[in-house]
Amino acid sequence: MELSVLQQDIRPDDSSSSYLGLKGEKLAADHLESQGYRLVVSNFQVPVGRNSRGVQVTGEIDIVALDADVLCFIEVKTRRSAQFGGPLTAVDLRKQRQITRTARAYRRIFRVFEMDHRFDVVTVLIERGSSPKIELVKGYWSESRFRKQYWSGDIL
Repeated sequence: MELSVLQQDIRPDDSSSSYLGLKGEKLAADHLESQGYRLVVSNFQVPVGRNSRGVQVTGEIDIVALDADVLCFIEVKTRRSAQFGGPLTAVDLRKQRQITRTARAYRRIFRVFEMDHRFDVVTVLIERGSSPKIELVKGYWSESRFRKQYWSGDIL
C-alpha cells in the first residue's frame, strides 16, 4: 500500500490580505532602496508592555532603514483601492502610538539614543489592471506627540 502526501502551496492566495501586505512590503523596500535608503531590518517585533487586561502587547515596525544618518521607522500600508480612503488613512493615532512605543524599544535595545530618527510611511496602491502606485511620506508624525506633558511629581 502506497501513501500519498498532499502538498499544499504555502504561499498565501493572491487575493488574501496577507499576500497583498507581503507584496506591498517588497515593493516598498525596493522603492526605498531606489531612493537611497539602506535597509536595516524588516518586520521588527518586540514586547512593548501590557494592555488594560494585563495581556502582553507586541509592537511591530514594518521596515527600519537609514536615510543618510537618520534612522527611519517605516510603516507600509497597501491597499487594492482608494475607494474608502487611501492607505494613509489607516495610519491612525493608535497605530502611530504603537509604532512609537516599538521604536523606543528598538532604540533602547540597540542603544541608538543620540541618533536622529523619524517616522515615515510608504503607501502602496495596487489596483487591478494598473501599475502599483508607491508614495513615500517622510516624517508623517513625530514622537513628541506621544510624550506626556507632565509626570506625577512634576512641579507646575
